[in-house]
Amino acid sequence: MSEATTESQSRRPFRQILKSTFIMGGSSVIVSLLGMVRTKIIALILGPTGIGLTGIYMTITDLVRTVAGMGVRESGVRQIAGAVGTGDEASISRTLLAVRRAALVTGLAGLLAMSLLSGSISRLTFGNLDRAYDLAILSAAVLFAAISAGQAAVIQGMRRINDLAKLGILGALAGTAFSIPIVYFFGERGIAYSLIMVGATNILTSWWYSRKIKVPAVTMTWRESFTQAEPLFRLGFALMLGSLMIVGTQYLLRVLVVRETGLDAAGIFQASTTLSSVYVGVILNAMMTDFYPRLSAAAHDNKECRTLINDQVEAGLLLAIPGILAIMTFAPLVIMLFYSAKFMPAVEVLRWQIAGVLLQVVSWPMGFMLRAKGNGTLFFYTELTANGAYLLFAWLGMAYFGITGIGMAFLAMNVTYVILIFFVVRRYYAFAPSRMNVRLLATFLGATGAVFATPHLLPGQAALVLNIAITAAVAFFALRQVLKRSATEKVPALFLKLKARFSFSEGR
Repeated sequence: MSEATTESQSRRPFRQILKSTFIMGGSSVIVSLLGMVRTKIIALILGPTGIGLTGIYMTITDLVRTVAGMGVRESGVRQIAGAVGTGDEASISRTLLAVRRAALVTGLAGLLAMSLLSGSISRLTFGNLDRAYDLAILSAAVLFAAISAGQAAVIQGMRRINDLAKLGILGALAGTAFSIPIVYFFGERGIAYSLIMVGATNILTSWWYSRKIKVPAVTMTWRESFTQAEPLFRLGFALMLGSLMIVGTQYLLRVLVVRETGLDAAGIFQASTTLSSVYVGVILNAMMTDFYPRLSAAAHDNKECRTLINDQVEAGLLLAIPGILAIMTFAPLVIMLFYSAKFMPAVEVLRWQIAGVLLQVVSWPMGFMLRAKGNGTLFFYTELTANGAYLLFAWLGMAYFGITGIGMAFLAMNVTYVILIFFVVRRYYAFAPSRMNVRLLATFLGATGAVFATPHLLPGQAALVLNIAITAAVAFFALRQVLKRSATEKVPALFLKLKARFSFSEGR
């Protein structure tokens, strides 16, 4: 089959990727900006210590929620999408009810576990019991997050992308409005209260939009609900183990930083990690909300999966590279803008991490194939390898390079993972990258390497000018490719205006 034919057949998925990315991307940008406002104010009030403490609390609640949640959200999305594909409304109703009840039960289990273990968690994390009370009250945030995840799974599984975007914005807006005064008046103690408030607002917004889904009413006992949810828990357990390794790794990294260099260094790490994920999070969030259900629906057809993954990788690379290069170029300014001068040690960490983010755009679509196929065993072992490598690289990196070593470890882990996941999906599902994606990746890796290296090779002003030029050239190239790749139908109006303005023809 010729490349022209392949391109023609895949235009519709590519347009869908662009549409979903702009819907969820717009939502993610707003949510991220609100989060950065919240973070900026906490940074000004409490400094690096407050940011470090916030990151640790969030990681601990994520860890507990991941274990107690049993992968309900991800497996729930897959099960709901499968039920929707059958067209059986009674089956859809039973699946939705089972997912909601499973989320409630797992949330209550998480609340109980964190309440009982708060002292042990405080001692393990901080070496004392000083934070035990905060961790105990944070158990409410675990419950709220589990319930919100169940309701969001219902919305996502039903492919109501617009509603998913709206609830994210409203939840972040309300959470920011309520949490900032709490931190201002209560100081460090207010961090725990503010996270609970964010969770509570997420419950309200997810409930508001999930109630709009109209399905026939069904009567199910709790026993029948658990029977209905059995496949959900079976796959969810494997997904939970994989997610647990990811969240557990983040927790162990923060414990390592706190024990070795203190809470201020944890704040530096949290700042760089947050900034490195903000821009690309737009693409990855869209991938999770729309690409995953579509890939799950096509899981029986390896050829279709290959097309979907290549389209997603191509769109992700083209949309992500301008922001990646811009953040790398203006890293000091970005740190000052969103935090303060106290966080400047995060600049080098951020440069290394943002280089690794480029590889995430490539590896994530391939990794989603394991979820879509329901292959929990492969998912578990690939995550185990990647996160084990991350911890090893981080331990070595901190020993030799200090806090910058964690940024290096992030890049090394992503190199390891992209190689591993490529060989896994190639071996088991006959995946092969398109020639276009190979060319794009080679081009963008070269540009990223150049922007990364110039500050170390040239004087400050010359390096900045050169990096701005590289970033502008690559951004123009990426925009041109997107406009050439997209058809004139069902594309965001901005693309059509740009296409007409620059006269990018399909034949070039």
